Amino acid sequence: MMDILLIIIGVICLITGFLGCVLPILPGPPLAYIGMLCFHFTTRMQFTPTQLIVWAVLVLIVQLLDYIIPMLGSKYAGGTKWGNWGCIVGTVIGLFFPPWGILAGPFVGAVAGELLGDKDLKHALKSGLGSLAGFLFGTAVKLILCGYFIWQFIAAF
Repeated sequence: MMDILLIIIGVICLITGFLGCVLPILPGPPLAYIGMLCFHFTTRMQFTPTQLIVWAVLVLIVQLLDYIIPMLGSKYAGGTKWGNWGCIVGTVIGLFFPPWGILAGPFVGAVAGELLGDKDLKHALKSGLGSLAGFLFGTAVKLILCGYFIWQFIAAF
């Protein structure tokens, strides 16, 4: 009976974690990892301690990169500190306006930040596109990690 409950909770965590990759309100990879832990504590699926540790480290790295990559995208597209701060503010504000605010927030924030920093519109748009590319890349990395967890669950089941 406990195995069935843990498997149900694990599947819910995996699905919610996968959705959380595109809905920043939910912490996708950590939820998916919790699902994997639930599966580990059943008699049907066992993962090695090395797997669990490596997965935990990957989840931590992906979560940190999720906040850093949009700023790096803005920076490498020629953005300044103004654009980075705008990207951060835009990301936070965008969370309150899903789904489009989540996607547009980093872009609009970086553009607004660059414009406030006395950059021309062309430079500001380039910085905004860099932050958007970084955001999309971070989302793709989260989807890949959660997809890998789902694949591991299917393979182990």
